[in-house]
Amino acid sequence: MAFLPNNGLHHPPARRVYSRMEASCLELALEGERLCKAGDFKAGAAFFEAAVQVGTEDLKTLSAIYSQLGNAYFYLKEYSKALEYHKHDLTLARSICDRIGEAKASGNLGNTLKILGQYDEAIACCQRHLDISREQGDKVGEARALYNAGNVYHAKGKQLSWNMPQIPGDLSEEVKETLLKATDYYERNLALVKELGDRAAQGRAYGNLGNTHYLLGNFNEAITFHKERLSIAKEFGDKAAERRAYSNLGNAHIFLGKFDASSEYYKKTLQLSRQLKDQAVEAQACYSLGNTYTLLQDYERAIEYHLKHLSIAQELGDRVGEARASWSLGNAYVSLGNHEEALRYARKHMEISCEIGDRNGELTARMNVTQLQSALGLGSNEDDGDAAGDGYEAQGARPKRLHRSSMDSLDLIKFPSEKTQNGDSHHTPGVKRDYSTKPARSKKYKENQCSADSKTQEPTPLDAMDVRVQMPHLKINRAPSDEECFFDLLSKFQSNRMDDQRCTLEESQSGGPEPTASPVPALDERICESLPLLGGLQLLTT
Repeated sequence: MAFLPNNGLHHPPARRVYSRMEASCLELALEGERLCKAGDFKAGAAFFEAAVQVGTEDLKTLSAIYSQLGNAYFYLKEYSKALEYHKHDLTLARSICDRIGEAKASGNLGNTLKILGQYDEAIACCQRHLDISREQGDKVGEARALYNAGNVYHAKGKQLSWNMPQIPGDLSEEVKETLLKATDYYERNLALVKELGDRAAQGRAYGNLGNTHYLLGNFNEAITFHKERLSIAKEFGDKAAERRAYSNLGNAHIFLGKFDASSEYYKKTLQLSRQLKDQAVEAQACYSLGNTYTLLQDYERAIEYHLKHLSIAQELGDRVGEARASWSLGNAYVSLGNHEEALRYARKHMEISCEIGDRNGELTARMNVTQLQSALGLGSNEDDGDAAGDGYEAQGARPKRLHRSSMDSLDLIKFPSEKTQNGDSHHTPGVKRDYSTKPARSKKYKENQCSADSKTQEPTPLDAMDVRVQMPHLKINRAPSDEECFFDLLSKFQSNRMDDQRCTLEESQSGGPEPTASPVPALDERICESLPLLGGLQLLTT
């Protein structure tokens, strides 16, 4: 848009006022765009709001401002406001017959509705984006629409698996069908971005194809795609994407029983998390390594990494993470036969569980403390040995939930015999367990350890080698984060391997169901790895 001269010599007063208004609106909007590109979305949104207040008679300019406001609020996670402004953008684009603008507004609406869990409406928006892009011959827009539609089906499949009971060891047909639709859209997106030569978009497609195949239990296919993702991340020097790819490769190899390979990938994850100075991710990597070395029966190294995890959790003030680490350390020390240390961490686990209001964790920790005291020939004291949870039911107390995206639930090492764990009911169609990967390294570990699974039984006096640390069972009434789901599953899988090396009670004694196949968690790669949404203000300067 050309600026009108503001010298007052050739234009009447009304025209001069209009020119100044336009200049002010443009200047505010362009400053808002600059701030958003610099990552300051809050300040950017303020400038865009000011531009709207100043106003403009150019509806195409106003449409672009609304688009940018919607994007700014999306990144600020104020999704209701984002939805409002993207709807304004769509209305204006239609009113001026701007089909490309309508397509972009539809795509942004689809992304926002997906985050809000309105999947059917989001799919309708993505389809409109796709149809208009094809009508206009806009290949870039078409690729973006395909990717966004894949995102919506991917997110819907994950949510369905969280909210619906699944047949153990398998996905429901609805979940499987939804994830296969996501895979189809990602494959079509990949084919098109290859045609366009867009390597960055190829990386996103490979990562998400790896995720959907992983959720479907196709671990070899997932590994193939994540290796492609890794290659492109390295090509672009994208350390965050490289870190996610390594983590995902480690996860997939776990379920193929290739624990040595997993440990190497997790070590690379740890190295990159330190380069990125991301302590939460560093803690995740330490936790994964600790569990992987437990799978390999290298308990000394498992303890080393769980101690690092504990140290970071303490530094971050993450009490839930401290409880998780304390429980893991207690289990590792039991495997080494060091029941004194195991008791110390079991008590720590109980202390934190009481502090954060985790009733199930407290019940489990109390039982563990009692069993360890019996194994050590110690009498139960008033603090540790009383019946767990006194007063909870009478007072109607409910466990509090502390939310962290990195380390949240405490549903740990016991392999799940229940149909669902932590609200995540994905299931693997079969996990290979290669017990010959490495020999047991702990000479104190005895394969003939026996334990009772029932938490309802009163603890009986135990020999020092009969101790088995119990696991708290929690159900999270929210969608678990991608990485915490994997941590829980890895721990459960680890326990299954350990349980197979112990003798079991007769079925008539245990009365428990057979272990089910392990539920497949969501992956680390972010399925909302958004394509660039900024840049709409090029409309202002044409």
